[in-house]
Amino acid sequence: MSSFRQIEANRRNAGLSTGPVTEEGKRKSRQNALRHGLTAETVIDALEDAEDYAAFEMAVTADYDAQSAVERELVLRLASLLWRLRRATTIESGLFKIQAKHLLQFRQRKQDHQKRQEIIDSVYRNAFTQKSTCSRMARPVAALLTLAHHRPGSL
Repeated sequence: MSSFRQIEANRRNAGLSTGPVTEEGKRKSRQNALRHGLTAETVIDALEDAEDYAAFEMAVTADYDAQSAVERELVLRLASLLWRLRRATTIESGLFKIQAKHLLQFRQRKQDHQKRQEIIDSVYRNAFTQKSTCSRMARPVAALLTLAHHRPGSL
């Protein structure tokens, strides 16, 4: 259970968060839930031009001789759906471009990794070959040094 002081503090804090105050802030906050706009019923200010949509809507309505209110609504709905299909195609193309870019970057990183690994393997093989050659030569030298150490003047 909250204390009286906590309840009062909550009320004071709630009074401070009243949302955007300016018209610009209110306009921006209307777009908070917008992620991609695929299913938006209206034109998206940030991505599309309202004048383009109005011209498109007029062109579609001019093609049909709507006689009743229902026909006019259907024609307007058709214009909206055609606009949204156009939007979906644009979004899909953009997503494919992004995916292709990521795929090319992934393949390039994979090739770079393989090249680095080949270099590391080559260096390791060369070092191992040189070590085994050195160790084969080191045995007789070590034997000679041991012999010289135990028998002074023998070398």
